Amino acid sequence: MLQDTAAPLGVIERKGEEDDPAAAVTAALDAFRGEVIGRIEKLEAGAKPDAKGDAATETKGFDKLNDRLDKIEAKMNRPAGGERKEEPSAERKAFGTYLRHGDRTPADELKTLVVSSDPQGGYLAPAEMSTEFVRDLVEFSPIRPLAGARATAAPSVQYPKRTGITNAKWKGETQTSEASEPGFGQLEIVVKEMNTYVDISNALLADSAGAAEAEVRLALAEDFGQKEGLAFVKGDGVLQPMGLLSDPGIGYTANGHATALAADALIDLIHKLPAAYRQRGTWLMNGSTLATIRKLKDGQGNYLWQPSYAADVPETILGRPVVEAVDMPDVASGEHPIVFGDFATGYRIVDRLALSILVNPYIRATDGVTRIHATRRVGAGVVQPKALRKLKMATS
Repeated sequence: MLQDTAAPLGVIERKGEEDDPAAAVTAALDAFRGEVIGRIEKLEAGAKPDAKGDAATETKGFDKLNDRLDKIEAKMNRPAGGERKEEPSAERKAFGTYLRHGDRTPADELKTLVVSSDPQGGYLAPAEMSTEFVRDLVEFSPIRPLAGARATAAPSVQYPKRTGITNAKWKGETQTSEASEPGFGQLEIVVKEMNTYVDISNALLADSAGAAEAEVRLALAEDFGQKEGLAFVKGDGVLQPMGLLSDPGIGYTANGHATALAADALIDLIHKLPAAYRQRGTWLMNGSTLATIRKLKDGQGNYLWQPSYAADVPETILGRPVVEAVDMPDVASGEHPIVFGDFATGYRIVDRLALSILVNPYIRATDGVTRIHATRRVGAGVVQPKALRKLKMATS
């Protein structure tokens, strides 16, 4: 009877080639086992055995085969050792086949590959969407850390300002003293507002699992920071904060030449400030101007610019630190490419509201769009013009 097992095993092999091999093999094993048990029961009931063996021998053979089938079924029922891997796409299957078989890849699989435009021909690997965003570098003017900032809950901040001192005089023993009083004024920094909004589809928000909204928030923060830094340098004081270069109260030193930066002019500039401000002073310029100054030398051939060889110690020009600001103008006729002074004393920044992000999913809900509003309120201005001084590219 054992020779009759070829047919059921053949069924197992054929069913193993179907779409669900595990289910097919299990079904075949169950059918074959039923057939084996049925024959054993017939033998035990007194049926005539095959001529090639008695009932006991045949039963023993069936027991061995049944044990073997039990082991096969147990092995198939074991859980997978790890998570089930996602079925690869048609493009990846085709690419794998091409790597193994080359030009012998079936034509229907070659259709799913991307054909290169390279004149030499070839097949490209399937594309993968990266989770990393490629961003352009955003540069900011470092006025805020130089000047410092304070918060306010009001639409403007008023600073009492002393405009004059008392007028004491030398007198004789019996001469009458004269009265005098200092002059006072008021300086106001008005908070300005900057805002915008971004519309983004709900589908993109959902499909990106929060990455799209995070990227929008980052883009808004970079944009506002860049515009704010530019206003601190060149703001007109109308809709923007008053910038360092726009304030008429800050004096200037002429370079003596409209286009060629002079080393002597830098010495004149630094010493035009009172000593108290000069000792806390910082140079402010862009990278192009700094490159020009690095080539300047004194009468002994020493470079005015001194590199830093110690950690946390900035480079210096004439003994004072240098800060690079991208929004400062280049060296050109009529421009003010350099500002020197005590920025913490001379310039003030007031924050009314940090960058506020409001997500509005309702205003364009029928269009499947979410609107993200961004608002920033900040004010700035020169509070002590005598603490700062500009270099003007002019003869006088």
